[in-house]
Amino acid sequence: MSGRNLNLLGLVLVGVVGLIFMFFTPHFADLDTVLELTVYMIMAILALSLALVWGYGGILCFGQSAFFGLGAYTYAIAMFNMGESTLPVVLAVILPAAFAALLGYFMFYGRISDVYLGVITLTVTLILFNSVNSTAGPEFHIGAARLGGFNGIPGIPPLNWPFNKGAAVDLEGMFYLSTGSLLLTYFGLRLLLASQFGRIIVGIRENERRAELLGYDPRAYKLATFTIGGALAGFAGCLFANWGAFVSPTIFGLAQSAQIIIWVIVGGRGTLIGPVIGCIGIQWLSAALGANQPSGGSDLWSKIFANAPLILGVILIAFVLLVPRGLVPTAADVAAFVLRGRRRREQRGLEPQQAE
Repeated sequence: MSGRNLNLLGLVLVGVVGLIFMFFTPHFADLDTVLELTVYMIMAILALSLALVWGYGGILCFGQSAFFGLGAYTYAIAMFNMGESTLPVVLAVILPAAFAALLGYFMFYGRISDVYLGVITLTVTLILFNSVNSTAGPEFHIGAARLGGFNGIPGIPPLNWPFNKGAAVDLEGMFYLSTGSLLLTYFGLRLLLASQFGRIIVGIRENERRAELLGYDPRAYKLATFTIGGALAGFAGCLFANWGAFVSPTIFGLAQSAQIIIWVIVGGRGTLIGPVIGCIGIQWLSAALGANQPSGGSDLWSKIFANAPLILGVILIAFVLLVPRGLVPTAADVAAFVLRGRRRREQRGLEPQQAE
């Protein structure tokens, strides 16, 4: 089977499995499971935003949580002031995209090197975290929305169907919306990367100087990629704020920023399905470790196994050391090796017959 056919088969498989998962899960899973799966889908959209920016654009960004948080806070503040979610959702996408475009313009057109790009985006994230964390007083408000500081913004009104304030989206509807948005994001990015724009940004990632000599402006393409990634992260933040009806400054935190990068590393850079698998797998593992902590015991081993973040960190370090390219690229290499071995065996089996 050719690579083109394998690629088409993979797309069909992802679409079929995704649709089956979306339409049948709410009918066979309890409400708590559906609620947990919903946040997995939302975070997978966030993972795809960095998969595009870093995996295909070659821009190591520590600031996806900044755009994610901006989307969440924009939605929350706009909802308290407007009461109807159509415009707040649009603003939650536009504002992070505009902020990413402004930040990216100064970075890319300022000829900032890759290392400093990471430092700048990380610094912006920390600035936003500290700024929002310091807005606890009653004087910090935007219209009817109090920012709340480290206490966050609770009781965020839910999404509703466009221009219909009375038709709120329930928990099951949020699952459909989040899963459908993930599928649309995945296939939309696949179409984008298959276009001329996608081939150019990959070419810039591989050799920026050569792309520039061919007449392309790497700065403009990087800026466009960075802006699209910011918009996707903002949309994920909007869904997240609606999912929990709460948002706090921790959404801008360093732990959140590092977690997004880990999802992409574990799943595999240069793929789209890899970060989705990495995101869902790590979130499931974190939830499983947190739910199955042993009770009692004062010895050293009991304390170690009761520390879920420590266990998760050890597992992730071992995974990165043993599978440095990520889960999906490694699985693809193994499958290719098996197929080559099978072809060699088939050829050896045909050689005696051809000799006769």
